[in-house]
Amino acid sequence: MSWRRMPMRFPGTCTVCGKGIAAGEMGLWARGLGVKHEECAAVRELACAVCGGPAGCAGCEFADSCDIPNVSQLCICRGCGEGRGALASYLDGARERFPALR
Repeated sequence: MSWRRMPMRFPGTCTVCGKGIAAGEMGLWARGLGVKHEECAAVRELACAVCGGPAGCAGCEFADSCDIPNVSQLCICRGCGEGRGALASYLDGARERFPALR
């Protein structure tokens, strides 16, 4: 599914930064994926879903095949991913970012 640039018909929440997008504001929309600001789509480094720091996209083992603007935006940095309880921490971060998952 590709992202479409369009004026938002309804207010929403950006899947990248978590901030609001007002109705009438230009943004990107994809069915089943949500909406995001145009500026957020240009981001070439994802934030870690656990600690909020940079996920380390440049040094990631999937860097060659990852399409950053089109992935889920819920990545995890190496430091958070290698610790004990990494999955639980990741799920907690996802639930915090997306309250509907609670």
